[in-house]
Amino acid sequence: MNKPFRFKQFTVSQDRCAMKIGTDGVLLGAWTSLHHRPDSILDIGAGTGIIALQMAQRLNAELIDALEIDHDAYEQCVENFENSPWGDRLFCYHASLQEFADEIEDKYDSIISNPPFYSEDYKTEDEARDKARFADALPFAHLVEGVASLLSDRGLFSVILPKKEALSFIKLAETKGLFPSRICNVKGTASTAIKRVMLEFSFEKGEIEEETLIIEHSRHQYTDAYKALVKDFYLKM
Repeated sequence: MNKPFRFKQFTVSQDRCAMKIGTDGVLLGAWTSLHHRPDSILDIGAGTGIIALQMAQRLNAELIDALEIDHDAYEQCVENFENSPWGDRLFCYHASLQEFADEIEDKYDSIISNPPFYSEDYKTEDEARDKARFADALPFAHLVEGVASLLSDRGLFSVILPKKEALSFIKLAETKGLFPSRICNVKGTASTAIKRVMLEFSFEKGEIEEETLIIEHSRHQYTDAYKALVKDFYLKM
């Protein structure tokens, strides 16, 4: 698991990150809408930096910032940025979202987060992994508040969550004037329950575009929709 993960246009080292490359981050980085041509992008809770790297590959935005509170993950993210083709456009801050939101006056046209969301009451012996996995490192209320203060008027915020957390997160976001514009329900196969939900928010309340994405027909037999979404990144797609 600690080997570098090779994508088509960049490689991600992950030996110092508690949370390794997984489907959630890559899915969100591929699904996030860039049709509004954001000039500035922020990845909250960057981990390895995978989502920021995907943004750099997908769009020639001048400013792509990442935020990571864990020291080892922060250093790894910086290393991955420096080793990518877009090192001059990528920057990682070592800070909490609250510290960052208090100090930064700039607004971002696109904010993305694959947040920790294991809010169950158990912990492991691995503090860094716990921090990456558990919602108490970045409570949803703090996430929504930070996004509301950092997002530009025309900006879009996208996030991936477990299905059971999605509805309460939408209600929480609405208290800060953020409304869902796109919802993507993610299922492992056609016959399994919805496992994840990708949500896109803006400050404008309007029609919600809802879809369902099925990842596999059967083990390692990927659907056309999933392949179309991630083909620019995964080597074997």
